[in-house]
Amino acid sequence: QEWQNPFATWDPRDFCNISEIVLPMDTYWSPPIFILERVNGQNPELNYMVLMHNGTFNSTRPYQVTLTCSLVIFKFPFDTQMCNLSIASFLYPAVTDFVMKTRRTPAEVIRDSKSLILTDGEWKFTNVSIIEFTEMLDDKGFSVVTYVISMDRRPTLYILNLILPTCALYLLDMAVLFGPSSLEEKINFQIAIILGSSMLAVILNNSLPTSSNKPPIIGTH
Repeated sequence: QEWQNPFATWDPRDFCNISEIVLPMDTYWSPPIFILERVNGQNPELNYMVLMHNGTFNSTRPYQVTLTCSLVIFKFPFDTQMCNLSIASFLYPAVTDFVMKTRRTPAEVIRDSKSLILTDGEWKFTNVSIIEFTEMLDDKGFSVVTYVISMDRRPTLYILNLILPTCALYLLDMAVLFGPSSLEEKINFQIAIILGSSMLAVILNNSLPTSSNKPPIIGTH
């Protein structure tokens, strides 16, 4: 966060060339902002800010939060999810008192995010866009900044464990159905394939995500 206070300025030449100082957060006024989405996270005890001689305040407070996002998993495991992180303050109207602006462009945010997000997990960070708008509440406008984060699922594990076995069972089913074997052998093969499909359905039930209005297409066959 960075903001300006014209009442907190001094001439460094009058104070041993001191151009900046570190102060507790409660020394001066600081922007009261919060995250609109439902989050669980850690609030670090870094309650300090840097004050420059020209009245510029700078506060860097890292947060580690877990967002609750609305998932669309119909194309699982080849799905792309988008999560919103909205930062706002409903204490000061945006028109007269409090306006939030992003200091960095989306391209700079993407570059910095890709340099920091180095984990090799299930999701791959792809893009982030920034939306600045005014939210109307009780005939007053309040400044809101929303970060739209896009992520792609890494599908390799699901392809090897789910898609390929499912396709193999259906191909085997077709081969047995149209093969030259006798009726009794076809019935035995069909029973074995049904049992295999049932076991695969149990595995799918434990592997497929369930937090969506529509089930994934791989689970509707």
